[in-house]
Amino acid sequence: MSRLKTVVLLNVLMMVYSLSGVLSKLAAGENFMSAGFCLKYAGIIFLLGIYAIGWQQIIKYLPLTTAYANKAVTIVWGIVWGFIFFHEHLSYGKIIGALIIIIGIVMFVYSDVNSKRGADKP
Repeated sequence: MSRLKTVVLLNVLMMVYSLSGVLSKLAAGENFMSAGFCLKYAGIIFLLGIYAIGWQQIIKYLPLTTAYANKAVTIVWGIVWGFIFFHEHLSYGKIIGALIIIIGIVMFVYSDVNSKRGADKP
């Protein structure tokens, strides 16, 4: 699997993981042990199961440091989900923060790729 494809799949996996937070917030609005609460809680467990299996597969192909650096993208997804599902305020500070996170991840992944290329040269 190519490195770019692996990183894209990792970020899709982080999106799935972040959706468990959405379900968690929705479950918190339900009465404890009601049908709605149990259904949303089951969704959380399902999403976390997908995440756990996917994470194990992804780290076969990426250095652990690169994989963990990409976990920061869940903050960006949290901002997106908060805006879409909960109509939370989207400020310039949040947008700038999200851009900084994305730039940081890109720089980290790019430097990891370049260090691998340099390691291959004699």
